[in-house]
Amino acid sequence: MAIQIQPADSNTVPAGSSAALIEIVSDVVCPWCFVGKRRLEKALELLGRRDIAVHWKPFELNPDAPPEGFDRQQHRLRKFGSAEYARQLENYVAAAGAEEGILFRFDRILRIPNTFDAHRLICLAGREGRQDAVVEALFRAYFIDGENVGAPEILQRIAAANGVAFDGVAGAEEVRAQERQARAQGVNSVPTFFINRTPIASGAQKPQLLAAVFAPVLGQCPIEGGCA
Repeated sequence: MAIQIQPADSNTVPAGSSAALIEIVSDVVCPWCFVGKRRLEKALELLGRRDIAVHWKPFELNPDAPPEGFDRQQHRLRKFGSAEYARQLENYVAAAGAEEGILFRFDRILRIPNTFDAHRLICLAGREGRQDAVVEALFRAYFIDGENVGAPEILQRIAAANGVAFDGVAGAEEVRAQERQARAQGVNSVPTFFINRTPIASGAQKPQLLAAVFAPVLGQCPIEGGCA
């Protein structure tokens, strides 16, 4: 997991302003994005910022995946070269997840899905102010229950449970446009965090580090040391 901090302009948001938007570019099959969600929640709690809007934006890690997805074990062998190395990486992310209360069940995951329709669902949920619940449900379905979050029946179930209308191709053009925008902005790994359209950090940093990076951009004093 690459850790990168983008230089932040302390004037991005005026001091004392509550009008802030955090955007997270992510994919629902990225375990670090699930960890990053938990760590972002803790970082905002540390900052005492319940007023900040959080918006999830799409990034397909496997944009060429067929509609039915592909075998996860075969994919990991091709990508990492050996089952042993793949297990080491899983153990590393599982340990990070455990710190944040996530019990990853990689043993249940059989396929890596095509996530385009999952991103459509997230997009549509955003129109109704229900993104957080839908993103959480998708992460849990894939990483804990081992479900194929590219399957229409799974997506329909999650949509219905969260009161989101999900049919046809609604949201498709918006997802494609947002993905193009993210890549044009230099996003090549997830999660990547933006504040008020400015890239701030990438990687699932610990909550304290995220809070320290976010604070000056949000016009706040550091958590430790206070204002001079």
